[in-house]
Amino acid sequence: MGSIILMVLGLLGMGYGFMSAPTTIEEAKEMVASHDDGHGDSHAAEASDSHGEEAGGHAMTEAEHDEHVFHQLANKPWAALYVAAFFFFMIALGVLAFYAIQRAAQAGWSPLLFRVMEGITSYLVPGGIIVFVILVLSVMHMNHLFVWMDETVVAKDALLQGKAGYLNPTFFLIRAAIFLAGWIGYREYSRKLSLAQDESDDNSNFKLNFRISAAFLVFYLISESIMSWDWIMSVDPHWFSTLFGWYIFASMFVSGITVIAMVTIYLKSKGYLEEVNDSHIHDLAKFMFGISIFWTYLWFSQFMLIWYANIPEEVTYYITRIEDYNLPFFGMVAMNFLFPVLLLMNSDYKRLNWFVVMAGIVILAGHYMDIFNAIMPSTVGDQWYIGIPEIGAILFFAGLFIFWIFRALASAPLQPKRNPFIEESRHFHY
Repeated sequence: MGSIILMVLGLLGMGYGFMSAPTTIEEAKEMVASHDDGHGDSHAAEASDSHGEEAGGHAMTEAEHDEHVFHQLANKPWAALYVAAFFFFMIALGVLAFYAIQRAAQAGWSPLLFRVMEGITSYLVPGGIIVFVILVLSVMHMNHLFVWMDETVVAKDALLQGKAGYLNPTFFLIRAAIFLAGWIGYREYSRKLSLAQDESDDNSNFKLNFRISAAFLVFYLISESIMSWDWIMSVDPHWFSTLFGWYIFASMFVSGITVIAMVTIYLKSKGYLEEVNDSHIHDLAKFMFGISIFWTYLWFSQFMLIWYANIPEEVTYYITRIEDYNLPFFGMVAMNFLFPVLLLMNSDYKRLNWFVVMAGIVILAGHYMDIFNAIMPSTVGDQWYIGIPEIGAILFFAGLFIFWIFRALASAPLQPKRNPFIEESRHFHY
């Protein structure tokens, strides 16, 4: 019931965002004037992100600037929708990677948690469909999230013309469809084998699951990297980073593991998963801690190398975020690094359920801000704030996420019966 309420409240919030978005340049100018705090309009005029260079890199005329700001404000509800849709989808995708790794490694500690992972990854279906629909609507010019989809912009931009062989709407959607089909197909088949293993009198399903999981990880690493370039990095098509695929992977991986821990703790508090012990929670918290450090390493490596090289085409990404997104940009570094380190470094704290949940809430909020910082500067520029559309989108997708995964968890026994490592998992002790 709670998840339905969240979805209804979210729909109302998103509806308000779309209804309040400007439909003409004159409306956009009035909105900027009414919200101007003395510097917002000048920042918009000096926007340094790729959307601010729609006129081909030359200084924008007043008319071009007004149109640019109009696109930013019109993008705001779409960007809020896209950030939330991708964030909850990436949680399920991160869990899928962790699940496949456990299967391929034939891990002995984690089989008791497999059904939790399978429940969370069930969200790949509705989450993936929603993200794909947003991408299709972008191709249909229902929004201005991806500037390279605008033929008039490409016609004035030599760099985008050079990338047209890759960044073109048809190939873009084909890649997205292939990736979603591969991720969802593996999840559904692996889940089928997992359930069949419970009723089998041999380990053939387990062995087949091991083989397909190992093969899937190769596909996953390639497809996840390309997905991050397509769905996130291409909103700013003048900028690129060779670390970006790993960076997004680290964000979705730690977010997924965090949700596994939080769902497991919740189910255990309700009397389910009785054989899951503190050592299982401790191991999940270790992954939360360790991958947070890994994410920070990638964030710093990407930032430091671009800052040190000081190449204009690269530093524009960080100039925009430091000038116009200073608080969310550096705030999410504190949430994704300092808080996990301080909260989860002590081994004893990793065994305290309430402590792990508290750390998990901070980590998830921090990685939402990570995706927010990746999308918003290139789509809404300095016309950003976290308001009703953003909160509404978070509530809607949180409600849908909770409803869908607990629906899946209720559809099968929460404990595997014939996994060859189930006894090792039951008696796991760190």
